[in-house]
Amino acid sequence: MPHSAPPPDVEQTEVGSYFVANYPPFSVWNSDAVATQATPALASAPVPDVPLGMYLHIPFCRKRCHFCYFRVYTDRNAKEVESYLDLLGREWELYASCPAVAGRRVDFVYFGGGTPSFLSTAQLRRLVERLTRSAPWSGAEEITFECEPGTLTEAKLGAIRDMGVTRLSLGVENFDDRILEINGRAHRSPEIGRSYAFARSLGFPQINIDLIAGMLGETDANWRACIDRTLALDPDSVTIYQMELPYNTTISGDILKGTGQFAEPVANWATKRRWVDEAFAALERAGYHIGSAYTAVKNPATTRFVYRDRLWEGADLVGLGVASFGHVNGVHMQNMDTWEKYSGAIDRGEIPLGRAYRPTVDERLIREFVLQLKRGRLRPGYFAAKYGVDVLERFAEGLASLKSSGYLAGADQEAVALTRAGLLRVDVLLPRFFLPQHTGIRYT
Repeated sequence: MPHSAPPPDVEQTEVGSYFVANYPPFSVWNSDAVATQATPALASAPVPDVPLGMYLHIPFCRKRCHFCYFRVYTDRNAKEVESYLDLLGREWELYASCPAVAGRRVDFVYFGGGTPSFLSTAQLRRLVERLTRSAPWSGAEEITFECEPGTLTEAKLGAIRDMGVTRLSLGVENFDDRILEINGRAHRSPEIGRSYAFARSLGFPQINIDLIAGMLGETDANWRACIDRTLALDPDSVTIYQMELPYNTTISGDILKGTGQFAEPVANWATKRRWVDEAFAALERAGYHIGSAYTAVKNPATTRFVYRDRLWEGADLVGLGVASFGHVNGVHMQNMDTWEKYSGAIDRGEIPLGRAYRPTVDERLIREFVLQLKRGRLRPGYFAAKYGVDVLERFAEGLASLKSSGYLAGADQEAVALTRAGLLRVDVLLPRFFLPQHTGIRYT
């Protein structure tokens, strides 16, 4: 199937993946590589000086958002949740016994989902106690925890703070109750203010607010109101994604089947880019700095996103949980993507990998180049030192095409920098740097 990211001149939001999260595309990863590549990688000593992170997928939600494309469950009972948390603990113990992971310091941790804050205070405490027996997190540079505002109480936030969480990310998405409702969100606007106030009172080092530009029912007036309310909260960072429609979302299913479930249209790409541009401009006027195609931070000296930056520079990551992604000793890995297969493998004492891929050195270079380009600015010297490659020469054709399109602000040995127009559409530009065999194919 064709690569599903639309070319820059296609404005309608069609069904397909837009966001580039990794390289090579997930569609070239395969199950055979689990035995031939992933297993030997885990049995080998780690590469010196490569940081190690941990991602925990908590796949439970009160409701499934209509735009969600992650592996989530809304129908699991308390016993099944406890069983899953036990599986996470056992999976980490299996990893911790592998030569590639054993004895290494955990540099960063990310609780994602799903909804990590769906768990009770007691469940969170038991999970963290179990996981940190094998590898303490006391030295971690960053611990990020995703939250849905309606699942938070002051007591639960206190427990999350006690876990050592340094970066709390609130999945606000929008402040308008009607828009939250028609997009399938579980929380409502009053819960945003309450949870944010609780979090501020507890002294989290960094609070991030997530927004989505282009949700069903979004309007110019409401988007401006969302930005005003975000600025009034004064978060340490703001993340803004442009609404996309991967194949497995409820909205995508409605479009493909023509069932007419949703009356509200999805905004086109030009409108979503304009909304993000307006948000970035307002944030900059308020003193924020644009750190990537999706993020604005109030103080770059103190507000960082270690998880993102480490992964974009080739760190190792152990991905725990159903369908989770990781990367260890030069091999991309993904866990089995159903509850039954995932739990069955752990019950057999096996790390539950479903597919893997070992990128070549050139593919690793491309991966870091395209991901770091999402910051809007990268240093050629980094690639010269790490790979011995002049990226200005290696990617000359792609850079020239960006320049001729008005998306490249400059490219020299100091920096490769995108224009704002390039930054706002960066994901659709990145395939220009892919190898020929990875263009024209389905991304996922």
